[in-house]
Amino acid sequence: MTQYAFPPGGLPEQDGDPVGTAIFTTAYAVLPACTHRDIVTSLLPDWTDTRVWILARPLSGFAETFAQYAVEVAPNGGSTRPEPNPDAQAVLFVASGTMTLTLDGQTHTLTAGGYAYIPPHSAWTVHNPADEPLQFHWVRKKYQSVPGLSRPDAFITSDLERTPTAMPNTDKWATTRFADPDDIRHDMHVNIVTFQPGGRIPFAETHIMEHGLYVLEGEADYLLNDQWVRVGAGDFMWLRAFCPQACIARGHKPFRYLLYKDVNRHPALTL
Repeated sequence: MTQYAFPPGGLPEQDGDPVGTAIFTTAYAVLPACTHRDIVTSLLPDWTDTRVWILARPLSGFAETFAQYAVEVAPNGGSTRPEPNPDAQAVLFVASGTMTLTLDGQTHTLTAGGYAYIPPHSAWTVHNPADEPLQFHWVRKKYQSVPGLSRPDAFITSDLERTPTAMPNTDKWATTRFADPDDIRHDMHVNIVTFQPGGRIPFAETHIMEHGLYVLEGEADYLLNDQWVRVGAGDFMWLRAFCPQACIARGHKPFRYLLYKDVNRHPALTL
């Protein structure tokens, strides 16, 4: 059964070593799973029985285009007004539990691996109908409208329903694409990238897209700018535009991560 990582919460014992492996630079950041504890959670307006780890937010010298959350909803919790910004679009990806998502009047049930794309100006609600916590990842981005181009359509799917697309000349690197990559209405993609053990990005990618990467499973050595970092399930990485990156999957099971990137728009010509 596929498992998807989520912040561990809790609090380490007092005899733990406070020397950590978190990294924060102007080009990239690494927030290891061990830093995602109870004391760094927040509550959200209009949400009940819910706590959230905010992993990335627009900030000078940090993320510029998106915010990324890990959200935990207790039984019977949720929200009838989850999104405060009508111009924001969202991707929801369920790590565990059961989500009742009502989107533009239609109700959907999502379980582990469930994926929803929610366009801006949508009416939606989230509820946990089960007896165990609902844990999901939430990516938010302000939609960049283009004259004459309609907004994307909402859709509901699942990691388990999609067939990964293999990269050329390899069976060890594939991408599960949820939005149609040829649909220019989308100005962000949130995909799942999978490397089999020993799989790699065989060059240092250097490109305009900003990234948020949440490791769902496995471990790898990841090149960030000029430093190789060992990352594993539950770790989060932010990569600024043009930060060189590559990876080599380690261990004996697939290395998988949820990947955000901004696409399909002209860059702004002013800061």
